[in-house]
Amino acid sequence: MRLQFLEAGEIVTTHGVRGEVKVLPWADGPEFLCGFRRVRIEGKEYAVENCRVQKTCNLVKLRGIDTMEQAQAMHGKVLEIFREDAPETVIFAAELIGVRVFADGQEIGTVTEVLDYPGNKVYVVRGTYEYMIPAVSQFVLNTDLEKNTMQVRLIEGMRSDEN
Repeated sequence: MRLQFLEAGEIVTTHGVRGEVKVLPWADGPEFLCGFRRVRIEGKEYAVENCRVQKTCNLVKLRGIDTMEQAQAMHGKVLEIFREDAPETVIFAAELIGVRVFADGQEIGTVTEVLDYPGNKVYVVRGTYEYMIPAVSQFVLNTDLEKNTMQVRLIEGMRSDEN
């Protein structure tokens, strides 16, 4: 299901004295977050004046946050992006929770969790059985967020109760 807003990271500290905040991004890499000109924090929209990568984080200057004290007040808050600003082809993990999963025309369950492993993500699908499905094109054949469905190909060992 496509969401209107997507959690994209957490403000972990301030940077400098002019109101910049340091964001720990929850995307595949910090570069992704630099592509957005507006964000949302606690329901309020902020224009992004500047965003740059610093190691694994982002340094973000938000319009209206101009002092270190204002930036400190943002500590621990979650930064959201607007879904309409993100590429249509990108599917976010949060949008997959609750998607109905089908294998060989039969519904096997719904996505309940997305695990982030170094090699690739793994979808946890729960129904009558639990499945661990690697998020690669070899096994995930189609995902349609408008229909809230995913087509997968199962192989031996994906079902958690198999030996």
